[in-house]
Order: sequence, then C-alpha cells, then structure tokens
Amino acid sequence: MKQRFAVAFGAFCIGYAALAAAKVGPDEAGKLGKDLTPVGAEKAGNKDGTIPEWTPATKHGDLKGEFPHDAKIDAEKPKFTITAANMAQYADKLTEGHKWLLKNYDTYKMNVYPTHREVNFPDEIKAATVKNATSCEMIGTDTLDNCKLGFPFPIPKTGAEPIWNHKLKFRGEAAKRYNNQMIVQRDGTYQLTKIIEDAQFYYGSITKQVPLTKTSGEFLRYLSRTVAPPRLAGTFILVHEKAGTGEAGRAAWLYTPALKRIRRAPTVCCDNPYEGTDGHQFYDQVDMFNGSLERFNWKLVGKKEMFIPYDSNKIAGNTVKYKDLVRPKHLNQDLSRYELHRVWVVEANLKEGTSHTFHKRTMYLDEDSWNIVAEDNYDSRNQLVQLHEGHLIVGYNILAASTVPEVIYHFDSGRYFITAAFNEDQPYDLTQKFNDDYFNASSVQKMTTK
Repeated sequence: MKQRFAVAFGAFCIGYAALAAAKVGPDEAGKLGKDLTPVGAEKAGNKDGTIPEWTPATKHGDLKGEFPHDAKIDAEKPKFTITAANMAQYADKLTEGHKWLLKNYDTYKMNVYPTHREVNFPDEIKAATVKNATSCEMIGTDTLDNCKLGFPFPIPKTGAEPIWNHKLKFRGEAAKRYNNQMIVQRDGTYQLTKIIEDAQFYYGSITKQVPLTKTSGEFLRYLSRTVAPPRLAGTFILVHEKAGTGEAGRAAWLYTPALKRIRRAPTVCCDNPYEGTDGHQFYDQVDMFNGSLERFNWKLVGKKEMFIPYDSNKIAGNTVKYKDLVRPKHLNQDLSRYELHRVWVVEANLKEGTSHTFHKRTMYLDEDSWNIVAEDNYDSRNQLVQLHEGHLIVGYNILAASTVPEVIYHFDSGRYFITAAFNEDQPYDLTQKFNDDYFNASSVQKMTTK
C-alpha cells in the first residue's frame, strides 16, 4: 500500500508541476534582448535571406485618425504569386486552409511581397516581458500568477502559453473602433453590419498597471453596440474578461431591443454564434481567438516559416471601399499582401467530455507580435471546414500590431465572413478615457434609452 501511495503521490506531483510550469530559468531568459528580441522572437533572419533580421520601428503618428503607413512598403510590387499551378512548390509554407482555397477556386491567388520585421513595443512592455519570463506562471490553462504588463510567456514551453501571449498583447490603454462586418455570399453579394466597440485594457495598461495573480484575473472590459442594419441596431454586448473559468472567468451581459433590459449572458462564449452574424462567427473567434482555453488540449508543435498576411495597409486602409474588398468566394486577392515569416504553430484538440463545433484547431502566431494570423479549423470527422485569416498591420502610432480585417472562410457553404473592417469609417481612436463605471451593466441599460 505504501508503494502504491508513493507512486500515486509521485504522479500527482508530476502532474501538478506540469500544470504550473511556465517560467524559465535566468540563463534562458538571458537570451531576451540578445539572440531573441525582448518579446521572444529570433532577432536574426533566416539562412537564405528570405526573412530579414528584426529592425524595430520607432513610434510616430497620431493616436486618432488614419493609422500611419510605411510608404516604401506600400509601394512595393509582389516578388511572385502563388496559384493552383505552382502551389506544390510552396506547400510546406502554406496553411491547409490556403491550400484548400488554391485548389478549389481558380480565381484565388496569394501575392507574396518582400518580408519586413518592424513590429515593436514600448520599452515598458519589453522590460516587463523580460521579467515575466522568470516569474509568470500558468496553473492549468486559464489561471495566471505573477504576471505583469508584458507578454507573459516570451519563451513558451506549452501550447497554451502562446495563446495567452496573443490574448494579453499590448493594444494601448483604451480604444474605440468601428467594427464593420460582412456576410459574403458565393456570388459576391453581401450584408453589412456596423458595430462600434469600446475597450479598456487593464493588464496592458502602462499608466495603471494591473497584474494577473491567482486571486485577481480581470484584464480588459469590452462593450459593443450594433448600429446597423435596423433589425440588429440597439444590441449591446458587455464583457468583463478575466483569467479563470466558471464564475472566476468571463462575466458577460447582453441587451436586445426586443427584451428592453440587459441580462447576464453566459452564452457569450465559446462556439455560440456572435449576435447578428447568422452563425458565421463564434464568440471565441473574435480577435482570432478569445476566452477560456479549458475545452481543448493545447500542443506546442513548434516554429516554422510560412506565408502569412502581413503589412496589410492597403486592404485595411481608407482608400479601399467595402465593395472593393469582396469578390465571389473570397476576398479581393489583389489587395491582400503575404510575406514569409516565422510563426509558432499551436494545435488545440477537443478534450474528451467537452463540446465544441471544432474538434481540432491549428493556430499560427507571428513570432514578432504574438498575433494569431491564421487558423485551420476541423470538425468531428477531422474534415477541414474553415480558414480563419487575420491581416496584420503594424501600429506605429502606439508600437503594437493587430489584425484588420479578419476573414472566416466557410468551406461547406462557400460563404465567407469579414470582420474588424473600418475602411469607410474612422480606425481605432486610442485617445479614449473611460471610467470603470462606463462598463457596468447599469450604465449600459441607461445608454439604451438615449
């Protein structure tokens, strides 16, 4: 019996250590700022020179209005174009979703441009990231401890850690943005939904730093208001986003004009359809991925070179109209820009005893910004059913990076969904200052009467 107890106790200790392991030793952390950038990317380019060394941008541009572009990058011509005819030559550097589009749509192509690595972050974020490497820990998949301000896991060891880097990426202090969405039919016709979003970032706030601990996990608050079309106008979604699961995790509320009151909404989660998207986007697909990780087993596959959407100034900018974005079956690929970058590959497999529409998700994260820029999604039969693609832009005005627009291709229906587009509206307004009370349910209820 003593022997069985010792074996069981040893297994428990090993299991707990695996759950809580995350931080690295001083020697490994010492690579940050040397061989690695301060947030964990490889500083050097690749051997054949197709990926350059990291050359961080300096901060410039206004916090409100059109985001600044790099004119030299915008003026570049494609190096080559990937089509169905030559895709085999580049297959090892393509997502399965991009291969599907190339094989099935003869009008689909990928214009590949010179690679640039200018993503940078404020000094405070980089310094905090270096400290997090030896202090920040993860318990399970959804509780963080001793993490402050910067990316929590710049040298990841498990699959969940890069996803948390994505979720906690620096985005400024607060933001207001127009999030325009389109459900595009196979023939190119589309339905436009207009949403205004407000967000307050707590964990990533340089002026008011709020660390994540085992007992304190809130890291952002979010409020969306649908303004068009008329059948959806007046819908509000309020979220207090937290590290944790169950009651300790996300708190959400929903207001619809039909009910005329705001109510708690635990369904604002996971693979429930986002309001007004007709099932074309799940709640956990907003910002490529958000919310709890608890339904999946997360595997860190490794790092590889891939063609990903990058420096997408043209497709995100205000010179392009919504009608210019859409084409039958896929985006206007004359506007899309792809570059060769190193990405972290993370595979999520559905846990036994839990439920989700996707049984496997393969996510690709840009090494320089920790943004998820692409995701292959599979159903219960292990059939590829979606490509989720985020077109990354570099935010020179705050030193950050984000994906706008984001696109979800539905392979079963031939439709696709565009979100986070602001081409015909103002982009992010990063000068916003919200009181905490602004994101209370009672405050939202009052807004509905105005």
